[in-house]
Amino acid sequence: MKTVESTVEGKVAVVSGGASGLGAATAQALHAAGAKVVLLDRDAAALDAAATAMGVAGFAVDIADAASVEATFARIESEIGRTAILVNCAGIADPGSVVRRGKAMPLDEFRRVIEINLLGTINCIRCAVPQMIEGRSGDGEEAGVIVNTASIAAFDGQMGQAAYAASKGGVAGMVLPLARELGEHGIRIMGIAPGVFETPMTLNLAPKSRDVVFAAVPPFPQRPGKPEEFAALVMAIFANPMLNGEVIRLDGGLRMPARL
Repeated sequence: MKTVESTVEGKVAVVSGGASGLGAATAQALHAAGAKVVLLDRDAAALDAAATAMGVAGFAVDIADAASVEATFARIESEIGRTAILVNCAGIADPGSVVRRGKAMPLDEFRRVIEINLLGTINCIRCAVPQMIEGRSGDGEEAGVIVNTASIAAFDGQMGQAAYAASKGGVAGMVLPLARELGEHGIRIMGIAPGVFETPMTLNLAPKSRDVVFAAVPPFPQRPGKPEEFAALVMAIFANPMLNGEVIRLDGGLRMPARL
């Protein structure tokens, strides 16, 4: 098995949601291993700060917008090089009941979560894959690795998480069919389903929602996950070529109840 450094050094690694949380921790790990890291994020101010602090490239982009993502990946190829690694961390966790006090939720609220979490993920994948294929050095060689960020909500989502669970269920569900489709091109794809992690996405929830999320404690370690632990698993995926077409739960054994 190769070392992490030998699998990522000198390669263009794009991390969506790279300005904070899981994405920032992953970008830092990739940068430390010698990858040419590119951050994507819709928060231009946070992106600029993160990219400057790491000394890497950054592009402000709405990952749910097809034309913007196409243009961004074209710029990456032109200015930095062909994408060889893609880690999809961008996402939102807006909670919301389908029926509230007897009234239907606005459909746009559900659509927004799906567009960012699910369509945003496949949008980046479809733009990165052609570059991976073009950059393949020969048959039998690995052309690229993609890591999707799902969530344990894909499997045991709580009340009020219908939109989030649906979006992350889609992110998890695309892993195997994409692995089957892209294998002939030498591209691997994996998914990670984190449990409760301390990130800006969870810490910035409304107080009631935040309290519900952090009330769930895994058997061990009995604490929320750290972004660096997510990044460590991403790096292990890069180093092991037999990891493909699977979604790994990263949750300390946590199983979410229907409600807290």
